[in-house]
Amino acid sequence: MKQFIIGLFLLISMNNLTAQKVLDKIVAVVDNEIILQSELNFQVASVAAQRHLNPNDEKLKREVLNKMIEEKLVYAKAKLDSIQVTDAEVNTQLENQINYFIQQYGSKEKLEKTYGMPISRIKRKLRDDTRKNLMAQRLKQEKFGKIEVTKRDVQEFFENYRDSLGQIPEKFDISHIFINPKASAKAKKKARDFAQALLDSIKHGASFDSLARKYSDDPGSKAQGGDLGWVKRGVFYPAFEAAAFKLQKGELSKVVESPVGFHIIQMIDRRGESIHTRHILITVKEDDNADIKAIEFLNSLRDSIVKGINTFEYYAKKYSDDKETAKFGGKIGVFEKSQLDEEMNKLLRKMKPGDISFPTRLDVSRGVYGFHIVKLNKRIPEHKPDLIKDYNDIKKIVQFRKREKLFNDWIAKLKKQIYWKIFL
Repeated sequence: MKQFIIGLFLLISMNNLTAQKVLDKIVAVVDNEIILQSELNFQVASVAAQRHLNPNDEKLKREVLNKMIEEKLVYAKAKLDSIQVTDAEVNTQLENQINYFIQQYGSKEKLEKTYGMPISRIKRKLRDDTRKNLMAQRLKQEKFGKIEVTKRDVQEFFENYRDSLGQIPEKFDISHIFINPKASAKAKKKARDFAQALLDSIKHGASFDSLARKYSDDPGSKAQGGDLGWVKRGVFYPAFEAAAFKLQKGELSKVVESPVGFHIIQMIDRRGESIHTRHILITVKEDDNADIKAIEFLNSLRDSIVKGINTFEYYAKKYSDDKETAKFGGKIGVFEKSQLDEEMNKLLRKMKPGDISFPTRLDVSRGVYGFHIVKLNKRIPEHKPDLIKDYNDIKKIVQFRKREKLFNDWIAKLKKQIYWKIFL
């Protein structure tokens, strides 16, 4: 889902960086927002390329324009409903977008060359669109994020459409043991001591803002002096949150350790269960041998499992750094081919049920990675839908259809409440 949203931002936002290079005309207005011909052309070309369609098809152009109008209507409604997103959320999304763009173009330099401007300027130009899209997504999540259907709904749908449902795709039931390369005790102490030195400097009069801009390892907040904006309980890491919610207005925390490093937190203001904080993050710099040690450790676990010394599930619960799956013996879940990246698909294609892979790298997020061994628990061949075996898949289809109908009905109401007009 995250990649889809980033991709959507790519289609909507990046075109705005080049739209000024051509003579434009307004093709639609929604509330106080406009849609330019260049924006429409860009999106039509993108959709046509993805679906292998003719970009000059008038029906396709109208379909894409209607989708763009819908997005503008949702944003207009989000404004009316006072939907808020924090600067920290915008900054994080911007970082994700830029990283996505860099991957698409191959390097930071190629991205800057293509759009004729440095990354910092690209971010400034994308910021407004990013905020708008986050607001629209949040409103849609609030309204349609939880759609319930009954067992009877699912049964009736299956009985009515079983012959037109097609095949259930091949699936893979997989587990893993994930190891995040550990920094040496010396490197960890160095990071903590540096964070403590910064905290001592602030207590003796140094500027929190200046030190955050200069030293913080949080790319999403350092440019704002560490400001994280207003955030409700449940967003931060538990250790960070536990320390932050104990602070009074203006108070500084001790050095706080979280999974991403060491934090210095200051409370700016609070309103009930919402807090406005700023922080300085100091990450632990990995030692040179951390990757090798992680791979060697995973190989030793694999050898022990293959030799029958203990089970995969036992070692996952005891050693895996993916704590969400560790408590279930490393079980990640059941996935279709389309839900897995290319590397994972290649890996699984070579495996038989019960096989355990050798260690491979897993990139979790920007700057966070590790190594894992993967177990193929079961391969489920492509097959005709069965109400009992495939109940959850069929239920998802029913939920999707219900959500789509509710969304379309809502959009129809918004079109009566909010001004919009097409000029084609």
